[in-house]
Amino acid sequence: MDVQETEVQTDRILTVPNALSFLRLLGVPLFLWLILVPQADGWALVVLLVAGFTDWLDGKIARATHSISRLGQLLDPLADRLYIAATLIGLAIRGIVPWWLVILLLSRDLVVGLYLAALKRRGITGLPVHFLGKAATFNLLYAFPLLLLGDGADAAGIDFHDVARVAGWAFAIWGTVLYWWAGLLYIEQARRILRHR
Repeated sequence: MDVQETEVQTDRILTVPNALSFLRLLGVPLFLWLILVPQADGWALVVLLVAGFTDWLDGKIARATHSISRLGQLLDPLADRLYIAATLIGLAIRGIVPWWLVILLLSRDLVVGLYLAALKRRGITGLPVHFLGKAATFNLLYAFPLLLLGDGADAAGIDFHDVARVAGWAFAIWGTVLYWWAGLLYIEQARRILRHR
């Protein structure tokens, strides 16, 4: 559960970055429906790609226009976490990823979330984002579309799906390691703050 590393520069709610984050949140149930009900993997991939692009774009716009807001600091990491959870659960239900991977990644969010809740009770709203957390999220958000692509059947001897599957698992493994490593760094930061308080 990451938070923005920069200070709030506006208290406005209606900003372009916040609108993009809100649209990303609306895409979570759409993605789950697409992957589970009609199993329209192509459209599900489009939703993931649009979510990834708007994730990058909202941060870029917020910094460029000095419109970093408290709401944006909540919406952006919330959307990231929900996309990771929804994608993992959807892929696990389809049998594309094993359930142990779902448990491993979601348990990290639960553990870090408990520490963040303890900090919040003491008036601290979050921890600074570090590069490791961003790299972990980046790896995972690349892994899931590739794993979904890798689930298709090879046609006419083309091994595109095999390549996507291997690349997807490489991103997933690195992403999981980095995700937990970043989580342990957040936990250590939180413990230091709680000790001093």
